[in-house]
Amino acid sequence: MTPARRILTILSLLIFAFPVLAQQPRITKIDPPNWWVPMPSPMLLVRGENLIGATFSARGGQVRITKSAVSFNGHWAFLWLGTENTQPGTLQITAHTAHGDAHFDFALEKRRPAAAGFAGFSSADVMYLIMPDRFADGDIANDTLANFPQPDDRTVPRAYHGGDLRGIEQHLDYLKEIGVTTIWTTPLYDNSASGRGDTYHGYSATDLYAVDPHLGALADYQHLVSAAHAKGMKVVLDVVPNHIGPAHPWVADSPTPDWLHGTLEHHTQAVSEYDTLIDPHGTEAERSPTQHGWFANILPDMNTENPLVQKYLTQNALWWVESTALDGLRIDTFAYVDRSFWTGFHQTLHTLYPHLTTVGEILDGDPTIVAFFAGGATHDGIDTGLDTPFDYPTRFALIDVLLHGAPMSRLTGTLARDWLYPHPERLSTFLSNHDTSRFMSQPEATPEKLKIGFGLLATLRGMPQLYAGEEIAMLGGEDPDNRRDFPGGFPGDTQKAFIAAARTPQQAAMHDWVAQLFTTRAQHAAFTAGTQQELDVGEKTLAFSRTAANGETLLVAVNNSDTEQQIAVPLHDSGMQHDAQCAWPQLTILLSAKQAPQTTIAPTDGIAHLQLAPWQFAIYRADWKCR
Repeated sequence: MTPARRILTILSLLIFAFPVLAQQPRITKIDPPNWWVPMPSPMLLVRGENLIGATFSARGGQVRITKSAVSFNGHWAFLWLGTENTQPGTLQITAHTAHGDAHFDFALEKRRPAAAGFAGFSSADVMYLIMPDRFADGDIANDTLANFPQPDDRTVPRAYHGGDLRGIEQHLDYLKEIGVTTIWTTPLYDNSASGRGDTYHGYSATDLYAVDPHLGALADYQHLVSAAHAKGMKVVLDVVPNHIGPAHPWVADSPTPDWLHGTLEHHTQAVSEYDTLIDPHGTEAERSPTQHGWFANILPDMNTENPLVQKYLTQNALWWVESTALDGLRIDTFAYVDRSFWTGFHQTLHTLYPHLTTVGEILDGDPTIVAFFAGGATHDGIDTGLDTPFDYPTRFALIDVLLHGAPMSRLTGTLARDWLYPHPERLSTFLSNHDTSRFMSQPEATPEKLKIGFGLLATLRGMPQLYAGEEIAMLGGEDPDNRRDFPGGFPGDTQKAFIAAARTPQQAAMHDWVAQLFTTRAQHAAFTAGTQQELDVGEKTLAFSRTAANGETLLVAVNNSDTEQQIAVPLHDSGMQHDAQCAWPQLTILLSAKQAPQTTIAPTDGIAHLQLAPWQFAIYRADWKCR
């Protein structure tokens, strides 16, 4: 190209670019949309147009903009505010260029009092998982959205069905009746920009700072949390720092070149090779597909090694907690995120909310892998700070024992590895969730076996987690069949399982058993906070004790077979020690899944001889006749 032609080309490009460069700046969105004082000073992510060369200012209060940076295309700006010495009020954020100004209001609010929530969950709680779209429709006005192309359609498994936040609030009393103390909802992020009904689940976010309009508004969620707290219940929100949805604006227009791992056109697919993550001799190349790949090959992976991304995601979690007075967070795809990110995330979270707790998803049956991610222990110089993982290893063991014919030692062998966890008593035990087949849809499942499963959840160490509908023995195979609507939660339902008189006999039997179990559990510190001791492990039988700090000891016995079993249970290590004044205590059945051959047992020389009916689960209390 000749010099003259090169000059003409440059001039033509400048002429073409001049109208764009000359346009007035615009601000269309700020994340987070508001903040609180006193809180750590926030970093704002500003979205707009024509921000190149802009200077930013904040009017109102004693707030400073300490630093700013603009993206190469002028669509994004990062602003660091200094809010240490200010009071609540409304700021005006201004972007100024030679071609004009753009203004945007930003509210600084007063923090909620500690008594508003933030209580955390523990082994004393019973957690109940709800996918809001599939639980109950409490507001038919959001069933059809004017700007959403696909209407709610309950005949399509992968579509919005109409459940919402008001529907959950309307059934809080039902949850209390079965002993639920903590509600966990799947993510509430707005997924609607995709225009697709298959994002009903909430894990394909298009706006991390808004509630999906199919489920309601932020005010509906705040009202739900307040109503739950008023009934003595806690609320846990599902958060997803690992990934966003493919329709999120960042996918086509990223705030920084390395905001995501890869692009829509060029990325790797995530794999679940957790062994590479715990291997101290492994390489970054081996770990990268798990931690940098796109989940399911469609969900863009956040670059949590980027300090700007770290700040954004941590602030996002704080925003949801403070906006609604949450008691805890459930963290999705925990192992897929760089472990060093979790250290800073939890340090910030726990500094501001000392009692708030987190539970993380590490979907693996090996306790060695799951325990590696638990907080309270340092591996490779990193403590994730996670309060507890979900107890997937025990879940897989329970399924193997109850449904696949494995011996009871499969379960006790898993429990024997509790030493791997800094706090095994915090583990959250469960039979199924929204990512697994429901118990009653698996081969060999029966109501008797499900009752045993619930019995073990209620009495083993840890915090039990139920999946909505399990308590009425709902069916459901692999995803999406495991996400059926709760019967009676939607207009036009002919079967109404929320109402006692309308339940089928099978639903009523399971519902009442669950309610009895978790009511009994709440009444005994031995189950909610006691030590656990295995006393007798047979091929199909198990006996163990739970002992509270006050000395109360309860005995649990299981017969996982279709024939009557007789077992001899040694009580010497059970906590039911006799003394000089008393012989061994008489054992009386406190609760049983079915009619037991014995209602009382008198131990002989410290041995309790139990007769267990087929498929029996029983809890025994100690009655000291001489005291």
